[in-house]
Amino acid sequence: MIKVQMGKARKMLAALLGTVLVVVGLGLFGYSVLAGGSPASAEDPGRVHGRISEELEAKFNRSIPQRIVAGLRGGDRPQLKTPESRRLELTVPGMQRVDGVPVYDAPRSGYDKALHDGVVHVRGTGFPWQRQANVYIAGHRVGYPGTESNLVFWDLNRLQEGDEIFLTDADGTRYTYKVYEKRIISPSEVGILRPVKGKNIVSLQTCTLPDYSHRLIVRGELVERQ
Repeated sequence: MIKVQMGKARKMLAALLGTVLVVVGLGLFGYSVLAGGSPASAEDPGRVHGRISEELEAKFNRSIPQRIVAGLRGGDRPQLKTPESRRLELTVPGMQRVDGVPVYDAPRSGYDKALHDGVVHVRGTGFPWQRQANVYIAGHRVGYPGTESNLVFWDLNRLQEGDEIFLTDADGTRYTYKVYEKRIISPSEVGILRPVKGKNIVSLQTCTLPDYSHRLIVRGELVERQ
């Protein structure tokens, strides 16, 4: 029975991560990338985005068991002062377009709106005010012109070890992270969502170039809170 339950938990985690990884790449269907790196409209992005998201919506509407959520967030470990809301802003000095970008907490109805208007905090993962957490944030590589998602994580690959990542919560507290790892993963690697024992980290995710078949992950560890 225990093995069956663990198998179901792994499948739900795989479905969650796989769906998020696919949705983050959906902006790519709306645009083709020219040799110079500029996005050119290939098909109405809203129509394509909506069509594909309808196929994935059922997966997002499934409730995640609390035992899985606890595992992703690090359980009931002590927290720092919790702000009034979960609203976050992301700033990465080493990236051209990431300056006060809104980080939306993904709603039960899906990730589309959040990814269209900015970047998204993956449902079930941690928050910066927790002592142990993996604050997992996903964003488009291409995105939509005229929105905060436009090329938002286009240059995520430029970040190097020691670069800073800032998260600011609703109370104005700023959390400073320093990059310690950069890796390429397949869309099925569920373990990337889990917290790292004894650490508070942020994970930034987007799709790889040129074929968008894998996912680029940059991770930073919390070094200062002020």
